[in-house]
Amino acid sequence: MRIERKRYTDRLLSSMHNGMVKVITGARRSGKSFLLFNLFRSILENSGVDSSHIIAIALDDLDNVELLNNIALHKYIKSQLKDDRMHYVFLDEIQLVPAFETVLNSLLHLPNVDCYVTGSNSRFLSSDIITEFRGRGDEIRVYPFSFSEFMSSFNGTYHEAWKEYCLYGGMPQCASMPTSRQKEEYLKKLFEFTYLTDIVNRHNLRHPDDLSDLTKTIASTIGNLTNPTNLQNTFKSVKKSDISRNTIVSYLNYLEDSFLIDEALRFDIKGKQYINTPLKYYFVDVGLRNALLNFRQQNEGSIMENIIFNELKTRGYSVDVGQVQVAEKNRNGNAVRKYLEVDFVVNQGTKRYYIQSSASMDSDEKRQQEMASLQNIDDSFKKIIITHSEQKPWYNQQGFLILALQDFLLDENSIEF
Repeated sequence: MRIERKRYTDRLLSSMHNGMVKVITGARRSGKSFLLFNLFRSILENSGVDSSHIIAIALDDLDNVELLNNIALHKYIKSQLKDDRMHYVFLDEIQLVPAFETVLNSLLHLPNVDCYVTGSNSRFLSSDIITEFRGRGDEIRVYPFSFSEFMSSFNGTYHEAWKEYCLYGGMPQCASMPTSRQKEEYLKKLFEFTYLTDIVNRHNLRHPDDLSDLTKTIASTIGNLTNPTNLQNTFKSVKKSDISRNTIVSYLNYLEDSFLIDEALRFDIKGKQYINTPLKYYFVDVGLRNALLNFRQQNEGSIMENIIFNELKTRGYSVDVGQVQVAEKNRNGNAVRKYLEVDFVVNQGTKRYYIQSSASMDSDEKRQQEMASLQNIDDSFKKIIITHSEQKPWYNQQGFLILALQDFLLDENSIEF
């Protein structure tokens, strides 16, 4: 299975020769190495770059063990520079080299070198990039296959692909496996023996079961507002654990830095300010989420919301959770404040969209529920309801765009309809 991943190769092409190290990040096994060593390399060679001017080193290959030293690696790269023409240096799993940042900073001083690196999230985290390169690293975040990428190689209908994607997600290797049993075993082992083990080893955690339990708790509550205090109370009441709030905060940070979950902050739309807590967490891949829960909790509405969130992130939007305050009267006629939720407040440059995710709008009550928060937003930014229907895009009387999930996922420009 070869999926071109044009969204990411376009990013790499637009970043060429910008004087920065291109740092390809993302969850392990999400396709970073294939993107660089296969897809991007092919584009360079097809555009006329001589293969002798592409220096590609897989640092996790035993054949390159002698290069796991910053001075040796630097000397080797310089020895491969054949002339004054541009050379493209690809370094995979750069975190295996002690003091790797000295190598990259040195390469930045060479006018005929354009450098691209990938790193395992266990050692090469987003927070490390900020520290080590001090603004000289151009981060390109890679996600597992989006639904449109998955669908491009799926042998079946949209509805069959959607069911498969909702269950097993878009991890590249998983998508190519022929049986459900292979997919399930792969995802379970991947999470337990790769992701969680990485975090435990990196941070020398003494209670790895607490990390596992916390991840499962987040998995079972995607789409729900939560905060560390609520999670601590859950541990205390359900698991009889005395884990501290600070430990939960640290564990959540570890999961985010490992690109396994993303947080969506809560934004007060009328007050135009962020609210610290509660917030929402979404999994970078719903297949990993389902594997944690033994594929038993299949709430399509929550999974659909998670997939929409990931799709918006891969398109380069910043995504928050919205809150709208409204005034209502109680039974006694007294004014009370009520808070309505907007699933996503989506921003990119000067553009903003308010988006509701709705698995179903088959009743007047459900339609009113989904529109209530949008109706109480008094600005003119676009308001969209994405629903699991097969109707063509249309605008209702309130001016809201009603968009079928299929159109949203398969057409990157659909929200501009």
